[in-house]
Amino acid sequence: MNALAESLLFSLSITGPICLLLLLGFFLRRTQMMNEGFIDGASKLVFNITLPVLLFTSIVSADIAQMASPGLIVYGITATLIVYVLLELLATRLTSQKALRGILVQGAFRANMGIVGLAYVHNAYGSQGVAAMAFYVACLTILFNILAVITLSRSLNTGETVSPKAIMLGIIKNPLIIGIVAALPFALNDWQLPDILMKTGASLAQMTLPLALLCTGASLSLKSGKEDTGLLPVITLLRLILVPGLITLGGWAVGFRDAELVMLFLINASPTAAASYVMVRAMGGNAVLAANIIAITTLGSLLTASLGATLLGALGKF
Repeated sequence: MNALAESLLFSLSITGPICLLLLLGFFLRRTQMMNEGFIDGASKLVFNITLPVLLFTSIVSADIAQMASPGLIVYGITATLIVYVLLELLATRLTSQKALRGILVQGAFRANMGIVGLAYVHNAYGSQGVAAMAFYVACLTILFNILAVITLSRSLNTGETVSPKAIMLGIIKNPLIIGIVAALPFALNDWQLPDILMKTGASLAQMTLPLALLCTGASLSLKSGKEDTGLLPVITLLRLILVPGLITLGGWAVGFRDAELVMLFLINASPTAAASYVMVRAMGGNAVLAANIIAITTLGSLLTASLGATLLGALGKF
């Protein structure tokens, strides 16, 4: 019983601060202390500057041996591809409306690893955990973007072919990818940056997750519009329980244990990425469904991540 109580308290230490920051952002938006202009500017600051700096400084400061093993990254890519194919097959059975299938598939597989997932890992394992999962997040971010373009283009009949050049350009210009790739030579060769740059980077890095979570909470809308497709409960179940559960169980089956297994779960237990809404709206899809997926999975992830972390803790995986 004591072990269960300890694992429950530990799981709450992971999700509790995130929940409070999301709630604070939600209420600050309602009181107009965070207006639309601030949210837009702060979100751009996080994505373009502070989050890449966080990833850069975490990797530069970490022992390269502590980074996620190549085996874990290969497994994550393979598992995501398998999940994607299964979701494409499942989508044809869950809805007869082709235009909704891509939204369903993207909403179920495209996790918000860069913000919420890394926040979970950071609360559980600190900056070493962030450094360990940084390259994993980079590789999965690339894959998510490619698969999202493919599934939405197929289901929404945009009339545009998926350009490999456009996808590659988007990947090359992604600030997260730039921050991680720029850090690798320093980590591999044990190069040292001037102390003034590291302290400045540390200051920027420290503001990343709180600011990102405040903006996420401020952007939550529980009144996005009436969602009458009936797919929201199914997508939520897939994103929060079935997909992270299968990936974690598969990771255990192939031999991952302890911290690696827990970080694999936490990073995949994150809600649907906010970028999914932007893509759906830009491509003329059901933006109301996409917005509701993000809102519900963001709130639900706090519960499912806590329960999953408690279970793993009780099983002695921390």
